[in-house]
Amino acid sequence: MFFMARHTDPILRLSSGRHNTMTQGIFCMQGFSGMTLVMSISFLYLVAVIKPDFSGKKALVAGGTGGIGKAIAYSLAHAGAQVLVLGRHTVPELESCVVDFDTAEGQSAACEYAASTDILCISRGPFLQKPLHETTTDDWKRMTQSNLAFPGMLVSAALPYQMEKRWGRMLLFGGTRTDSVRGFSTNAAYAAAKTGLSSLVKSVALAYSDFGITCNGVCPGFTDTEYLRPDDKVLLAAKNPDGKLILAEDIAEISLMMLYTSSCNGIVLPVDKGWTPGFS
Repeated sequence: MFFMARHTDPILRLSSGRHNTMTQGIFCMQGFSGMTLVMSISFLYLVAVIKPDFSGKKALVAGGTGGIGKAIAYSLAHAGAQVLVLGRHTVPELESCVVDFDTAEGQSAACEYAASTDILCISRGPFLQKPLHETTTDDWKRMTQSNLAFPGMLVSAALPYQMEKRWGRMLLFGGTRTDSVRGFSTNAAYAAAKTGLSSLVKSVALAYSDFGITCNGVCPGFTDTEYLRPDDKVLLAAKNPDGKLILAEDIAEISLMMLYTSSCNGIVLPVDKGWTPGFS
């Protein structure tokens, strides 16, 4: 069974600049893989025909100084948003602030920035590859604090302002295949924390949609960023069904549609080219 949702959202405009009533979400209810395919095609279609307009909106991108986060930050700025990037270093042409997310001071500063933002994107989180019997107490604390508790802190900090404005957008980034509960043999601590973001996404969507606030999640697959070494790029590209890494700009386009479209709420979308362990 298919469900097609339609309504007018004033923030969406056709490339001609005219307001338009159009399909904003297409959901396939016949299985997870089908749903993901139809939703991804829908988002890409919307990107092709809609000119986004975030003029007058303030956006905060935590982890926006590199990789997918940087691509999203530039895309938001191109769409008219006033963007502030938080991360390890500054970003050319964007307002940015160097913040150490692993310290209490850095987390407190990030929450202060989040407390006055219309659009919150969290695209960061340290990775850990260890089997469970080698995972230490400190490893667990770092993974859960950085990948679940800290995003939750930013969400809680942003909500009062967005509730008062009666408009808000949030986008959280999980890990590869953490869109649902699965077992992981070599990175269970990381995956457990990232999987918890799905509950956070759906909780915000459930409790705050009446305030005009949406919250969605993206779980990227193997993506071409400056953080990968050349040999890792070759290895990971070979795992994808088409033999190519995902472009950060492509994930940014799909992510922006999830921010633009008010019908998209509580969605955790894998953008991984359909990769399944054991494929290659």
